[in-house]
Amino acid sequence: MEGDDFLPEGGKLPELKLDARQAQGFISFFKKLPQDSRAIRLFDRRDYYTAHGENATFIAKIYYHTMSALRQLGSNSDGLSSVSVSKTMFETIARNLLLERTDRTLELYEGSGSSWRLTKSGTPGNIGSFEDILFANNDMQDSPVTVALFPVFQEGQLYVGLSFVDLTNRKLGLSEFPEDSRFTNVESALVALGCKECLLPADCEKSIDLKPLQDAITNCNVLLTERKKVEFKSRDLVQDLGRIIRGPVEPVRDLVSQFDYALGALGALVSYAELLADDTNYGNYTIEKYSLDRYMRLDSAAVRALNIAEAKTDVNKNFSLFGLMNRTCTVGMGNRLLNRWLKQPLLDVNEINNRLDMVQAFIEDPELRQGLRYQLKRMSDIDRLTHALRKRTANLQPVVKLYQSCIRVSYIKNVLQQYDGSFSALIRTKFLNSLDEWLTEDRFGRFASLVETAIDLDQLENGEYRISPRYSSDLAVLKDELSEVENHINNLHKHTAADLDLTIDKQLKLEKGQLGHVFRISKKDEQKVRKKLTSNYIIIETRKDGVKFTSSKLKKLGDQYQALLGEYTSCQKKVVDDVVRVSASFSEVFENFAAILSELDVLQSFADLATSSPIPYVRPEITASEEGDIILEGSRHPCLEAQDGVNFIPNDCTLVRGKSWFQIITGPNMGGKSTFIRQVGVNVLMAQVGSFVPCDRASISVRDCIFARVGAGDCQLRGVSTFMQEMLETASILKGASDKSLIIIDELGRGTSTYDGFGLAWAICEHLVEVTRAPTLFATHFHELTALGHKSGDEHQHVPNLGIANYHVGAHIDPSSRKLTMLYKVEPGACDQSFGIHVAEFANFPEAVVALAKSKAEELEDFSTAPNFSDDSKDEVGSKRKRVFSPDDVTRGAARARLLLEELASLPLDEMDGTKAAETVTKLKSDFEKDAADNPWLQQFL
Repeated sequence: MEGDDFLPEGGKLPELKLDARQAQGFISFFKKLPQDSRAIRLFDRRDYYTAHGENATFIAKIYYHTMSALRQLGSNSDGLSSVSVSKTMFETIARNLLLERTDRTLELYEGSGSSWRLTKSGTPGNIGSFEDILFANNDMQDSPVTVALFPVFQEGQLYVGLSFVDLTNRKLGLSEFPEDSRFTNVESALVALGCKECLLPADCEKSIDLKPLQDAITNCNVLLTERKKVEFKSRDLVQDLGRIIRGPVEPVRDLVSQFDYALGALGALVSYAELLADDTNYGNYTIEKYSLDRYMRLDSAAVRALNIAEAKTDVNKNFSLFGLMNRTCTVGMGNRLLNRWLKQPLLDVNEINNRLDMVQAFIEDPELRQGLRYQLKRMSDIDRLTHALRKRTANLQPVVKLYQSCIRVSYIKNVLQQYDGSFSALIRTKFLNSLDEWLTEDRFGRFASLVETAIDLDQLENGEYRISPRYSSDLAVLKDELSEVENHINNLHKHTAADLDLTIDKQLKLEKGQLGHVFRISKKDEQKVRKKLTSNYIIIETRKDGVKFTSSKLKKLGDQYQALLGEYTSCQKKVVDDVVRVSASFSEVFENFAAILSELDVLQSFADLATSSPIPYVRPEITASEEGDIILEGSRHPCLEAQDGVNFIPNDCTLVRGKSWFQIITGPNMGGKSTFIRQVGVNVLMAQVGSFVPCDRASISVRDCIFARVGAGDCQLRGVSTFMQEMLETASILKGASDKSLIIIDELGRGTSTYDGFGLAWAICEHLVEVTRAPTLFATHFHELTALGHKSGDEHQHVPNLGIANYHVGAHIDPSSRKLTMLYKVEPGACDQSFGIHVAEFANFPEAVVALAKSKAEELEDFSTAPNFSDDSKDEVGSKRKRVFSPDDVTRGAARARLLLEELASLPLDEMDGTKAAETVTKLKSDFEKDAADNPWLQQFL
């Protein structure tokens, strides 16, 4: 965050105005507050807010970027560091804490002296009480979801009960599933649901190691909230749900009976979100069974590697997939749906093709696309308006805005009806039938007639939202009585002007204000009529701008008017509440309508991106995960090619079963390996979201999961080394991937010694090829790994049809100048040399250092194209270390190394004490050393 963005205007903070007594009273109250390291507490002092103690330091440091913003409240011994916060700054802090960060909660107190009460509290998962502040001037990008987890260990297997609540859309969900020790299922569920806060029982079973779960929650940037285990109970749950779930209770009872562990999680959520305390929730929630297999699974590492979400550090919006693809034009609704779709790619070939058909229709018919964009831009955020209606505090504004949006439905219907292309049947079944149903007399007709009779639409031009007097007989009577009194007052105005011989309005003005109805004349005119004024009228005040006076008749009429106006206002309020309540009963219809509009919006947004890209995108062919290959001809990285000044070089990717299903990609650093493997992941993800892709031709076999291990992200702040983080992410892949996944691995084994790293990389490759059998792109700087590609099925009958292929990114070295040129082309075959020293030259290393590096490299490295497998080869003279192994040694050794890794991975360490664990590991190690005695390839690692 840039400091200047947050400094108040003129650099001055609101003044902290408290006398010694007030300060002392406040300090004694503040010190009695319960400790909560996560809570940022702000105190409303009407014109400004204050924060104190550690919160004050936090605000000064994070938002003001200077400790000079701090003030001392009270005497030195008992003093309290404090900071004052303007209303604008309060909005900034609230948005940052609740929408961007996920490590703090926000509390707002109102009161004075030593008497304060908590009036609003919010967490990243529950922003309800601060919505008016958070979304006053900006869109709601996504609806936060709170998840509760209940892990249990039964019969040697870990299970997790999961429940979620989306408070904005009033949705509950339940799921339970077996889990591995890395909690990979939980992580992909947190990503797919867009979770912001996660509840966990504070005292879980001792047999469950919660550290990996806490890491998964932190990786997903989710606030972890611990609750007492007693809150995770399911007693009276059906009865409680019966109150808040829409429709009859039987289906709820049937759904709940399918779960064991998820019910405790749901019970904790209902109590934490206080769903039963707010009667506007009654009958308004829906509940569903959430299945992990409904969408492609993504973990936090994949979300980062594929740049799916926007980051604050992005230089421009095209840096992220969301920023690039977001060409939606409805306020908020399209944004939120796109956000959800990118984290929930589809698995069903028909569903994917339905989306692609719609995108194709929009691309082929620009008039359809432009017409729809024009209408959608005029839509309000229907979800937000419906949400506002359900709150009892709503006024007429959301009702009118919903009415104005709904009027546009017939225009949208006309635009869609004019399309007569090859996908008109799909448009009819998917959109037009629903819009027709919505436009019936029974649905929109009822709502429109309510608004047209109840609200005075003529007053909207003046910016006033008023109930039409025709709507209520009581209001009509009061309106007539008010008009009658107003007529009497106007007649009295004329009579008084004649009595004082003054022109009406110009000299004698009638005003309505705090003093009720009064007459006003200028001081100059008052001199002319002073005698009559003092004898017949009552002077109220004399000021520079004139003299205000009244008469007994005007006073009586004015009092009458005020009494009637009071009655009219309270009667109108009751009618407004009725209109809002009846409008809120259409919520379900509005939700369906909003869903249709959001979907149309995102699909036309995909079409807009595909046509406006420098090179148009193409429609991918989609096949089921059991068949077909992944072939991308002329593929590009959508975010990179959208950057200014980038001339992107396209590449082909051919992942073919049995031939090149597992690809080892070598080549120089900065040569484009990482970009290439990421762009394949991004293209597959975009296709399964239903978008066209940046390729010349694309054929994609549906993937159930994308695993990505890209770039060594240090986590030292959490006590995890680069190498450990790399191993943890790889463990997730080995445990979670299936033959239907897509695996992308970049530079594995870099964080440890060369031989260790190479050994691990080799063993992992063999496991992925022989056991996992998923299509894999494995970018590496270990050129020796390319030997895997030289293994043939004849030599290894136990590994049928390996499908390993070597590729490299091209680079050219000028023979005379030895200068390196990156070609950024991915070509078949292994890379025949390392380019590390050339890259160092790129970075302008001192010449002496480069020369020494070259001579050392020549001593140590073997630059052959592939490892020499002949037994009779002799070491070259002067070669310090040149290992040559037979293919049999390598294969047997790698198989034994993998066995060791599998034995270590399967140890039930959470059930063993330290001594037992050490003994077991020592035995495994000594067995391994014995087996390695006659294997030179294994001996190098010992």
